[in-house]
Amino acid sequence: MTALLYLLGVVVFAAAILASIGLHELGHMIPAKRFGGKVTQYFIGFGPTVWSKQVGETEYGVKAIPLGGYVKIVGMLPPDAVALADRVELDADGNQVVRVRKSNTGMFTQLISDARAAEWETIRPEDADRLFYKFPWWQKVIVMGGGPTVNIAIAFLLFAGVFATYGNPGDQTVETTIAEVNACVLPAEESGRVCTPEELAQSPTPAHAAGIEAGDRIVSFNGTEVTSWSQVQRLVKANGTGQAEVVVERDGKEQTFRTQTVVKPPLKAGDKVDKTVGFLGVVPRSHPTTGGVVYTVDQMGSMTVEVVKSLATLPAKVWGVAKAIVGAEKRDPMGPVSIVGGGRLAGETASHTEIPVKAKLVSLLMLVAGFNFFIGMFNFVPLLPLDGGHIAGALWEAVRRGWARLRRRPDPGYVDVAKLLPIAYVVGLAILVMGIVLIVGDIVVPVHLES
Repeated sequence: MTALLYLLGVVVFAAAILASIGLHELGHMIPAKRFGGKVTQYFIGFGPTVWSKQVGETEYGVKAIPLGGYVKIVGMLPPDAVALADRVELDADGNQVVRVRKSNTGMFTQLISDARAAEWETIRPEDADRLFYKFPWWQKVIVMGGGPTVNIAIAFLLFAGVFATYGNPGDQTVETTIAEVNACVLPAEESGRVCTPEELAQSPTPAHAAGIEAGDRIVSFNGTEVTSWSQVQRLVKANGTGQAEVVVERDGKEQTFRTQTVVKPPLKAGDKVDKTVGFLGVVPRSHPTTGGVVYTVDQMGSMTVEVVKSLATLPAKVWGVAKAIVGAEKRDPMGPVSIVGGGRLAGETASHTEIPVKAKLVSLLMLVAGFNFFIGMFNFVPLLPLDGGHIAGALWEAVRRGWARLRRRPDPGYVDVAKLLPIAYVVGLAILVMGIVLIVGDIVVPVHLES
């Protein structure tokens, strides 16, 4: 049963990611067609074609390696880096044809096609005005921004659904009601184990010794009215080893308990303790914070900041994974993982015997939402071969043409993003290498749910 649940978790995660990839590419294809562009291919995956079907002028299909997808929009690159003018030639029958350089959306397939930018494809005269590079700059931005925007929208819907119905697991609302009373003072690394009779007799926690119970709500501490758990923490810590008067509400009535706080337990047995820090020995009741659209937007704003920070440190973190692969250091359980690692975590979550079904569902939804949010944000990085590179080119075209109009100068023409291909190759190679390292790391030194 456990193996079946593990497999189910992996399959559900993989299907969700493939669906996200497909929707990402629809985010490119639909506006491209709406603006009159010619879309000749829509594929999920890359490599050899597994299945395809021609519908109108577009070929829809699936390729063998399901780690991406692409849409082929004819004319994404201007026809000539020097003249920026259409190449008009005659075919074997003497008909006039237009030739443009090959390109498409999707990182892996774009790198391959852009690397062959010297190769050209023939455009029929009636399609000459449907070339992508001839779109107004704002249409280019919408088409190229559509893919990552879809991923962020998916993440928003998943996050909003979870936050509204279950709450945000990463943002706990802590009450002043006690969920658990620790029986004896133990080092932090040993917390959770059963106290021995000797430990109960020699070092009971102040709360246990006073008779405070789970379910009691702390009303005041040493005469100070309590309004939040963080306030309780501050008051207890500041009390050191002093006397403490704790007023709680139990069964609708207030009761007063007198005790003496003790120094906080050390992290490990034998460690020195800080005698100035008080310790009561209670665990508060907490639950995930719930919220609606505004709360979700606020949380995703914070996530955006964290994603930007993580992107800046991503190469260093991947280097840490590489060192973990060869045994030079332990793998950071909070570091990046690949889709393979995400599938493993999904499988472990689904098969975990101590996680309730509802919590498993929430974890899987949060995992899929997190991947979509990262994919969306990552694709907005303004570097080729990412979508953000094409967006940056379109925005630069708008600025350059607008500046020329203000100065009453001739139209400078289309921006040739193909000039940035050397950068694209470096960025693409770096992304490819980091992806391979993470996949190998997730196989050799995987991050487990328990870690």
